[in-house]
Amino acid sequence: MSSPNPRGPESAGVSAVLALVLAAISFFALAVFGLGAVSVATDSDIISVPGLGQVPGAAGMLVAVVVFALTLWFALRRSNPSFLAVPGIAIATALGHLVAVWIGVATARGDLIVATAVAGDLVTGGPSAVLVLAAAIAAWGGIALRRTRAQHPQWPWERDDEE
Repeated sequence: MSSPNPRGPESAGVSAVLALVLAAISFFALAVFGLGAVSVATDSDIISVPGLGQVPGAAGMLVAVVVFALTLWFALRRSNPSFLAVPGIAIATALGHLVAVWIGVATARGDLIVATAVAGDLVTGGPSAVLVLAAAIAAWGGIALRRTRAQHPQWPWERDDEE
């Protein structure tokens, strides 16, 4: 027979919805920072096709956030999610971004070769790697939030179960 936990009942952890929201915001922030850093380091635009506009890049980022959130949600729905889901989430996010940018460029320019060249530049130039890394970090953080059993801090006089 085991003795009761002297620290009280274990916390249920962070809710799946809260972990998902915090992870999605973290992913977006890390991705924007990372893509900006790549742009500054390479001294070039992420998508450098003249006359293309902002739509393919914005659409790609929107799809990346949606794919990240959906794939992470499937992992967070369980009471004890596994960190083994992180690589799949990261790769799916980057692939979703690539597909959305490819479709955006193909629609805007009407040229499949240019769209394929832009997608190839995203892979070889580093932006796709940045998205994989940002998604992996944010997904790991979201899963860690869900798995944790942390509680809100309490002052000694706020504890009801003592004495």
